[in-house]
Amino acid sequence: MRRKTDRQHSLERQVARLERELERLSQVSNRFAGARLLEFVAGAVLSFGLWRGLGWQAGAIAAVVGLAGFFVLARYHGRVKAAARRFRQWQAIKREHLARIRLDWAALPPALPVTLDVTHPFETDLDLVGERSLHRLLDTSASHEGSRRLRDWLAAPVPDLPTIGGRQALVHELAPLTLFRDRLRLNAITVGRRAGRRWNGEQVFAWLDEHETPEPPAWAIWTLTGLAAANLVLYTLTQIAGFPPLWGLTFAAYAGLYLWQVHRLGDIFSLALALRDPFNDLGTVFTFLENARYGRHTRLKTLCAPFLDPVRRPSAHLRRVSRVLSAASIRGNPLFWMFISVIVPWDVYVAWGMARRREQIAALLPVWLDVWFELEALGALANFAYLNPETTFPIVHESGPESAPVLRAERLGHPLIPDEVRVSNDFGLDNLGDVALITGSNMSGKSTFLRTLGVNLCLAYAGGTVVARRLETAPFRLFTCIRVADSVTDGISYFYAEVKRLKALLDALERDDPLPVFFLIDEIFRGTNNRERLIGSRSYIRALVGRHGVGVISTHDLELVRLADEMAQLENYHFTETIADGRMAFDYRLRRGPSPTTNALKIMQMEGLPVEVEA
Repeated sequence: MRRKTDRQHSLERQVARLERELERLSQVSNRFAGARLLEFVAGAVLSFGLWRGLGWQAGAIAAVVGLAGFFVLARYHGRVKAAARRFRQWQAIKREHLARIRLDWAALPPALPVTLDVTHPFETDLDLVGERSLHRLLDTSASHEGSRRLRDWLAAPVPDLPTIGGRQALVHELAPLTLFRDRLRLNAITVGRRAGRRWNGEQVFAWLDEHETPEPPAWAIWTLTGLAAANLVLYTLTQIAGFPPLWGLTFAAYAGLYLWQVHRLGDIFSLALALRDPFNDLGTVFTFLENARYGRHTRLKTLCAPFLDPVRRPSAHLRRVSRVLSAASIRGNPLFWMFISVIVPWDVYVAWGMARRREQIAALLPVWLDVWFELEALGALANFAYLNPETTFPIVHESGPESAPVLRAERLGHPLIPDEVRVSNDFGLDNLGDVALITGSNMSGKSTFLRTLGVNLCLAYAGGTVVARRLETAPFRLFTCIRVADSVTDGISYFYAEVKRLKALLDALERDDPLPVFFLIDEIFRGTNNRERLIGSRSYIRALVGRHGVGVISTHDLELVRLADEMAQLENYHFTETIADGRMAFDYRLRRGPSPTTNALKIMQMEGLPVEVEA
């Protein structure tokens, strides 16, 4: 099996090769720039000399020849610069892959701004979104919508077995197709114009969803066309044959009706301007998907089937839309727009064309976009699997109260921890109703292990690979209580927020749902005093054990480990530490049984705080 270092070295070689190609293109571009300057100066000098020596005809011929040569050089120079921009973006994509391997957050594209939902069962607690999050590590999408779809998959509250299986099959097929994935992204990025910005379909969707789009009535189109033709004929007759200036009457009628229709139609120019770039970008993406070679990758070919219909090719439809939008952009040149509007009702024609094109693609475009967004989200999961060949596809299977195990993990690790410091652990829960109670010292790894379980289940249910040698799990509704926050504005204390969160967990367990709950609770009832925390924790754990779910609870309260003596479905685990030469060390290994040590007083002493030592 390929190692992660092999992937890294391969990407480093590709980046270096692209850097050499960019240097070569830069030299070629500089030579073209020099040749253009030389051509311009030489052409100007030669034209002036011939004009003075042989007359204006010779000078004009030399000027035309010189300009033709200049424009030919400019054309080829433009191709070189376009190639350089494309190579530069290709190199940026490869550098991003390296950053994902190294967990170099500063080199990754910025995270999309998101609004966190504090009521979500687990998204905030598991670092699924944000600056140093799983979503940002995985997200290779070039569109906002593809990025949001990936987030929705990772944070889906309820997993669906058929969906998981289908995604796994596609991710497995896409993982080795690095060229396909990178070229799809490259074609979705408008190099040199809006580089670094994601495609946003907000305006496109708004246009498609607007069922009351103003459209000029047929009688107005025909009337304006007739008046425009009459204007031209009457004006020509007046100028050539001396006819009375009747064209003034028809033009007044034409202008009045035209201005009324333009006012009724609204700002066509602004709408067309907002749509032009998104549609041009889509044309590039869709053309790539139409022409891609899918070979024996049957699942990928089936997903992309809407792009392979020779009769209704998406790129052809989008070219028609782009032509109409380009026609609308004429309004950006006021003088030319006024001139052409005097001759023909240009805006009315454009509005009619936009309405016709919208009607033609209203049912087709959402399908094409849905496939693209699906490919982007799948490509992100596939890219993670490719860059991390030590990850594996989990086994997600049906499980009921009679099945065992409901969860079994071997060498489970956290994807947001660098390989050189990551510690992997084995863990399992055999039956529904089982609860693991983890004790251990401060900083020993309890919270990280809870998040490791949760984030890998999110990856598993999204259809991706997990950081484990093997993971078998039943489908669970995931629920966490790890990073509880108080609210000054709402007048909610930390303790009350935690109580509400834990009550929501009990409600989820009591809900009539075929899927059990997998819960993760970190430092239960940390917001109150020792006596009440112990009483509340005992009662709450008793309420969790044996219910329609499984879970893991971490705590500092060693008194709680005695509950395992009275409840067979509660099992103790712990993390520990060692102290040598006045320094504390952790191995982050999960062990069975209650924690034999504590370290709070030791930490206080090591940092110079006054500590009373009991006799």
